[in-house]
Amino acid sequence: MPQTFLEWTEMLSYVVTIFGLPLAIYVFMIEQHKERQAEEEAIHQRLSDEYNSFLRLVIDNADLQLLSREGLRAEVSAEQRERKHAIFGILVALFERAYILVYEENMDLQRRRLWQSWEDYMRDWCKQPDFRAALPELLEGEDLEFARYFFSLAGLNAERASS
Repeated sequence: MPQTFLEWTEMLSYVVTIFGLPLAIYVFMIEQHKERQAEEEAIHQRLSDEYNSFLRLVIDNADLQLLSREGLRAEVSAEQRERKHAIFGILVALFERAYILVYEENMDLQRRRLWQSWEDYMRDWCKQPDFRAALPELLEGEDLEFARYFFSLAGLNAERASS
């Protein structure tokens, strides 16, 4: 048993080294994990907010019938075609941003859950005939991996993604 102040401080330094250092490392790792998770949730929230803004744009342009499974039934003007193409371009850019920020080949469960909602949105939009028909042009010049992924998701020929 330590008898002097110096011996006591030396013994306490050993206790701190043996127990305190591993505990500090553990706490640091837990905090890092929480921080990464919070960053991923913030990214998902920002992307969700952007998608909600996009849906407001769709509602503001209801005359284009963008949510109709049949597409526009009446003859469209050049201005309507241009607006529709621009809106589809915004949507593809949003999907690409989500792909780049969220998608990974080997995702953990949390990231997979976040990505699944984006994949659902993409699949749903691919059911729109007008959007599906515009995809090859919309994906020109986009990230090659994203274009391949989206073509595959849409069931289109992936060869278009490499041109």
